[in-house]
Amino acid sequence: MHLVEVESLVAPTLHQASSEQARFFDYRSAANPQQSGLIASVPFRSFSPDFFDQTGCDVLPLDLSEQLGCSGPATGPSLCANFVRLDRGEQRTSAIATSQLFFITNGEGETQACGQTFQWSKGDLLVLPAGGDAIHTTHKKAGLYWVHDAPLLRYLGVEPAQSRFEPSFYSHRDSKLHLEAIANSPNGARANRVSVLLGNSNFPQTRTITHTLWAMLGILPAGQIQRPHRHQSIALDFAVDCQPGCYTMIGTKLDANGMILNGHREDWVPGAAFVTPPGYWHSHHNESGEDAYVLPIQDAGLHTYLRTLDIAFSGGN
Repeated sequence: MHLVEVESLVAPTLHQASSEQARFFDYRSAANPQQSGLIASVPFRSFSPDFFDQTGCDVLPLDLSEQLGCSGPATGPSLCANFVRLDRGEQRTSAIATSQLFFITNGEGETQACGQTFQWSKGDLLVLPAGGDAIHTTHKKAGLYWVHDAPLLRYLGVEPAQSRFEPSFYSHRDSKLHLEAIANSPNGARANRVSVLLGNSNFPQTRTITHTLWAMLGILPAGQIQRPHRHQSIALDFAVDCQPGCYTMIGTKLDANGMILNGHREDWVPGAAFVTPPGYWHSHHNESGEDAYVLPIQDAGLHTYLRTLDIAFSGGN
């Protein structure tokens, strides 16, 4: 009987040094980089609509990249909001993004993009996919609120390889009809939030306007309060229409009655935009005598798909 020598199954010891970029951290010091100050929090910020009153065609990025510590322009880690002013001429817009949303804040005109021409007026909304370079034209004055996800792509170091949806147009008339139907329904009358979500048939799982973006047209009736809620998506809110006395309270803690404790007050101004940071409780208040309308744009399409949205309400539905 011959014995066969069996080679050792233990791998030989390697003596290659770790790469120069390799780092090793104690879990306790690295697991929450925002709490330890390694990564900046999303700041509160509002942006005045005065830009729309000026002359000439131009684009104003609502840029917080310096505060966020990222490449810009960026209004949040994954989204960039912009004011677009049209003044009897044309303005080109372009972004390396998978999703671009244009809300018509004022005026009438047209947009040429993706081989199509879209006629629009105040309150309409246009969403363009990857490769959606656009030319916007008006014979008078008009304004657009433009939000896209280019900051997310820059962080990932990628460019879109395909369009995930076709250009989509949402008329103000149709949006208002659906919103009124919700408001007048039995359930809508009792709801904490009376809003219509704008969706796309290509995204039946998330029911969002694109695979990354989420958009909602909401009404805040006169004299009402929408109790606090929170979510992990950033909200880039646009005040569509309001009177003095409308505002949002934003904070991290609730009192015994489920209302925000020691919060930041953000007063609404028609045509202004403001940032609600991820994870913060926020409530909407209308102490004016007129109904108000708000359009929040979020990266909740992405969060919903990742199952990380984590939306919660304080003592309401």
